[in-house]
Order: sequence, then C-alpha cells, then structure tokens
Amino acid sequence: MGKRSDFERNPMDYYPTPKEAVLPLLKHLPECAWFCEPCAGAGVLSAHLESAGHLCVEAYDAEPQADWIGRKDASFLTEEDVQGCRFIITNPPWERVVLHQIIERCAALRPTWLLFDADWMHTRQSAPYMLMCEMIVSIGRVKWIPDSEGAGKDNCCWYRFDRRNKLPTMFVGR
Repeated sequence: MGKRSDFERNPMDYYPTPKEAVLPLLKHLPECAWFCEPCAGAGVLSAHLESAGHLCVEAYDAEPQADWIGRKDASFLTEEDVQGCRFIITNPPWERVVLHQIIERCAALRPTWLLFDADWMHTRQSAPYMLMCEMIVSIGRVKWIPDSEGAGKDNCCWYRFDRRNKLPTMFVGR
C-alpha cells in the first residue's frame, strides 16, 4: 500500500476509510457540512461523516462499490457535479499522477479535504500544489486493513486545498 509495504495494492487504491482516520477531521468542519465524496468506493467515509451530522449531497467513484454511488472519475468533476456542496471530502488514490489531477480539479471547484500520506508534502512534486494547501491535519498511521495486525507504515494527513488560497499553510499536529 505504501512505499515500504510488500502488499499487493488493491485495484484503484480502494481502501475503505476507517472511522479513526475521520475523527481528527471533524473539528475542522463546520456544523452540518454539505459535501461531495468523489472517490466514494462503497461510501464508508460518507457514512462516518454523516454519523457525525454532515450531509453527503453527491457521491461518485470511477468504480462504485454501492448502487447509490454515481460512476464518475474525480479527475473530471464539473461544477454541475458538486452543486449544493460546500466541500469536497475524499480519500483519493495515492498514485501521484491521479492524486495531482484530483487536487487540481477539486480545488478549483470547492475547498477540498483529501486524506493521503504525510511524506508527500516534503517532495518537490508537491510544490505547485502546496500553494493551494490551506491546512494540513496530521493523523499519524492508519489501520487500512481491518484484520491486519497493525497500522500502515505511512503517516497520513488530511490536506485542505483551495485554488483561491493566498495564505501560508496551517499545520495542525496531533
């Protein structure tokens, strides 16, 4: 799953988001946030957010794992796809080309919260995207595979991107 892992990756980087990974994000969302989830998989992240009082207005995935999720690639979202949403919130694929396309597209539409590895922010490839990054919320290691012995080997963060951002990135530690 990560760079130090010998796991065979799941197709489309599909790993349901554990509730423990969502909890640090909640205090950074306004009450009853309306959101779009463009890498929804089976809707697990949306369910966690809705159980905390937020509302999933739209959910999409390139390969939906539930009937109520629309088929759409997050790299090609349009304004029409996110109407009624205040935020885009998702656990995207970590493959860099795809991740960067999702950052570009989503940050142009709405303030966007993405969950992925913490090391990314320290790479050269992150530089143009960090200009759009308003906030980083550290969450540490995530146990992506429920029946596994331990957590993943990569630390993770929630990143908030917005193309209109003009301020330095705020970092929120654990």
